[in-house]
Amino acid sequence: MNTTLEVRAIPAGTLAELRRLDDSGRCHPVTVTEDAGAPLRCCLTRARAGERITLLSYAPLRRWAEETGCDPGAYLETGPVFVHADPCQGFAGGWPEDFHGGPRVVRAYSADGRILGGRSGRPDELPKLAAELLADPETALVHVRAVEFGCFMHEVRRAG
Repeated sequence: MNTTLEVRAIPAGTLAELRRLDDSGRCHPVTVTEDAGAPLRCCLTRARAGERITLLSYAPLRRWAEETGCDPGAYLETGPVFVHADPCQGFAGGWPEDFHGGPRVVRAYSADGRILGGRSGRPDELPKLAAELLADPETALVHVRAVEFGCFMHEVRRAG
């Protein structure tokens, strides 16, 4: 297995849209000052104490469907994500080593937006699990999600 991974946070352009009107139609997302630890999907880091962050709704498959023209149908989930309240430096690339604090599920999607299956594992197993799922030519992209709450953490695609 030699699948090279490209980890993707929520893109800056999408974040700008979501901060104005999130994917649940709220035009005033909740801005909070958090204690340290909230996973930020804008830069794939954890919030530091006192940072202004926003909790908003995000539908990652809706955005992907707009990009690809697929119709994910019932798999079109909308869920809560924390992001910086204001634009930040974004994600630097690589695998977000200190981002995942607990067990995760790595979920594979086909080119038409259907779930093909998934695997769960510890944070140190995630790159291997994502690569295994992306080694299947039927898999178009992978979502990493929190096991406990089901929240979207980030996307993984084949690099290139």
